[in-house]
Amino acid sequence: MSSTIIEVKNLSKRYRIGAREKGYKTFREAIINGITAPIRNFGRLRKLTRFDENSDDTIWALDDVSFNVKDCEVIGIIGRNGSGKSTLLKILSKITNPTSGEVKIFGRVSCLLEIGTGFHPELTGRENIYLNGAILGMRRKEINRKLDEIVDFAEIEKFIDTPAKRYSSGMYVRLAFAVAAHLDPDILLVDEVLAVGDVAFQKKCLGKMESAGKEGRTVVLVSHNMASIINTCQRAILIDSGHVVADGKAKEVIQQYLAIASSLSGEIVWPDIETAPGNDLVRLGAVRILQDGIGTPTGDMDISKEILIQIEYRVLQEGPRLCTALWLHDQMGVNVLASGNANYISLTKDPWYGKPHPRGLFQSVCRIPANFLNDGRYSITAIVAKVPNDDQIFEKNVVSFDVQDIGEMRKEHYVGVWLGVVRPKLTWKTEKISL
Repeated sequence: MSSTIIEVKNLSKRYRIGAREKGYKTFREAIINGITAPIRNFGRLRKLTRFDENSDDTIWALDDVSFNVKDCEVIGIIGRNGSGKSTLLKILSKITNPTSGEVKIFGRVSCLLEIGTGFHPELTGRENIYLNGAILGMRRKEINRKLDEIVDFAEIEKFIDTPAKRYSSGMYVRLAFAVAAHLDPDILLVDEVLAVGDVAFQKKCLGKMESAGKEGRTVVLVSHNMASIINTCQRAILIDSGHVVADGKAKEVIQQYLAIASSLSGEIVWPDIETAPGNDLVRLGAVRILQDGIGTPTGDMDISKEILIQIEYRVLQEGPRLCTALWLHDQMGVNVLASGNANYISLTKDPWYGKPHPRGLFQSVCRIPANFLNDGRYSITAIVAKVPNDDQIFEKNVVSFDVQDIGEMRKEHYVGVWLGVVRPKLTWKTEKISL
């Protein structure tokens, strides 16, 4: 049975939010400021000894966090931005101290928390290997023995004697990861830095971390890439608002994260008909995004499930012939697709397309199949148009959503960035046609 190598018990971290003074001071105010500064500073010092945990200028980055990590485990830490993941890794790596609670680590720790940590821009890559290795606890003999392996893994042999200030961010992260990974630590802490590397290097790093457990090491990985977590980690911990809300098998925890971690609201509603987008004929009421057509609107979508987009509109006059449509854009503004309820472009016949609409509230629903969109962020432009003269109202980028890759199409081999805007499952068949 594996022994415990990291023990976190009732860990909390509190920060004071500082207030910045506004505006410029006159010369007279500056003199008075200098005279009274010692008194003010003494007062601030006394305040520091009376840290009011309920004060508006304090926040809890972590609050009563407890968990254990077994030897040789590869574990993922997930959660929204600001949930406390990076703070946890900084405490584990002893960069910062907790406000309360304790951490026990039984082994040698190597960490990769920020690009270029421990690198000096004026030193060459080779010199920085020795510098960074020393910071991480490597002896010179150990660095000498590992040097060729580090350079080969980082793929920067041509630039190894070039000053680091001339390195790209990708070269920085390759070299930093190579040093950290080849330190042969008992525990490797990695915080999201692999997003900078290219696809091939990401795959190599993930493979290195995946094999670490088999080599007798423990890996703690913080990442927003759900595919990396599900394919690399046996276990995951979900942190939300400084609390551990789930701890278990990676796939199960990721499903819970997708269910509760709506980073986007998934809907926009115009309650006041007078100010809603539109005209005297028709006005928009709401645009909503739902997963599999159930539950409340959400901005976090499981890539393996159907996405429903609802466009709600109110008809203000009798008789207009209307159609509804949408444009879908990716985070770079590229038009991914355009679709509408017109019978000649819809898979199903819409009973209201082109028909006279009475006064009232209507809702059109567009279904995007599961395993169609690639992972990433998308925004919707909603359109209601009059036919046949095509007078239309439309609102650009009214609502956004994130498609999360949970690794369903990565179970066997590929772990890098999946190319393309769309990622459908297509039909394939191989036959033997000759000897």
